[in-house]
Amino acid sequence: MESRAPVGVERNGINTIAEEERHGAPRSLFWPWFAANVSVLGISYGSFVLGFGLSAIQAIVVGVVGTVLSFVLCGVISLVGKRGSAPTMVLARPAFGVRGSRLPAVVSWLITVGWETALTALAVLATTTVFSELGWDAGTPTKLVALVVVAVLIVGSGIVGFTLIMRLQVWITIITGVLTIVYGILVAGHIDTANLGSLTSGGVAAMIGALIFMMTAFGLSWANMAGDFSRYLPRSVSNAAVVGWTTFGAALAPVLLLVFGILLAGSSKTLNDKVAADPIGALTTLLPTWFLVPFAVVAVLGLVGGAVLDIYSSGLALLTAGLPVPRWLAAGIDGTIMIIGSVYIVFFANDFLGPFQGFLITLGVPIAAWAGVMIADIVLRRSDYDANDLQDPAGRYGDINWIAIILMLLGTAVGWGLVTNTYAGWLSWQGYLLGPIGGKTGSWAYANLGVLAAMVIGFAGHLIFNRTSVRRQDLR
Repeated sequence: MESRAPVGVERNGINTIAEEERHGAPRSLFWPWFAANVSVLGISYGSFVLGFGLSAIQAIVVGVVGTVLSFVLCGVISLVGKRGSAPTMVLARPAFGVRGSRLPAVVSWLITVGWETALTALAVLATTTVFSELGWDAGTPTKLVALVVVAVLIVGSGIVGFTLIMRLQVWITIITGVLTIVYGILVAGHIDTANLGSLTSGGVAAMIGALIFMMTAFGLSWANMAGDFSRYLPRSVSNAAVVGWTTFGAALAPVLLLVFGILLAGSSKTLNDKVAADPIGALTTLLPTWFLVPFAVVAVLGLVGGAVLDIYSSGLALLTAGLPVPRWLAAGIDGTIMIIGSVYIVFFANDFLGPFQGFLITLGVPIAAWAGVMIADIVLRRSDYDANDLQDPAGRYGDINWIAIILMLLGTAVGWGLVTNTYAGWLSWQGYLLGPIGGKTGSWAYANLGVLAAMVIGFAGHLIFNRTSVRRQDLR
């Protein structure tokens, strides 16, 4: 079906990349991952981490550790792309079965479509915030123009595909990197060491909660697409280099932005409160007027960089879930859904982002269970993936691996029972397993233990119950 792709559009979909098309070096992974995570929204995460009641030192330590650790996991999962030369969700088939992998593919699609919609809406809202600060018209026409520009960049890149995305991310990296450094220089004077030193320390539960929150917000939210951008690499490249460049490219900007955000938010309770209400708009209040337009550029491009990877991978996940259309058309379908959702958020919703964030956190639990299974599968598997059997339910990987499905469902059930969600009333049923450790209002209620529990169940369960089947697949 990919042969019908328009001229210049990537024809590969969920097929295995041909040997002659594999090229490049692991260092090329730096650009897409850095560009996708250099958003100034990372500065606002400093406020979110302090919201757990931590001191500045505690927030920096757990924030940095959680961010780096999560991207290491993302880097490990990126190995499947290099070893199998196919999209991440296709390479979940050896663990879940050819048709069994449709379950995680659907969850992955929901998450990526959700994130690309949220990032698009935030880019539009960031533009209108800057226009308001400048005293310019920030009404409906401005929002419409901003939405069109942002949507064209994101949807166009998703449709054209891999080559354009890799080139675009290089430019986004350079532009946003430079402008973000300028932003840091301009607002560094607002850091108040006295106020930072007065922040009280939090307990173990708060530190664990912040650690898991950072893992969920960063690396785990990318894990379901980690192999999509390493699948064009030759299979002969170093595994360590693939993991290293993915981790370095993805974690560098968030770590620097997070630390800076902690220093800023911890210096001013007023700024901290504003960030909680308006994560990007609040950052403009510290800037001189002349830098507001460059700030809009860095804010929008940073969000676009993340949304571009999301729409590309969401299209691949949709194909893996069973939609019989070409890759470029799947990206177009996702782009249409993204635009409709963004229009609703920007023009009609009075309270959407809160419940929507709760929806995304809820889906983060099953993805953590899936990630556990995948990491265990990578540890167990000794041979590269067979291209033909990846597409054949009667092949070595089988149709449905019910053990992997049950592990994902069990991890999700336990995980939801160990998280609480204040973002949306319709999620108040969560936390049903927290009773023995203080209930939904206890000190462990917001420690996000469910994410970790889901991952451990998936990882340990696959190691124990699927070890023999993986070895049998390797020997065929």
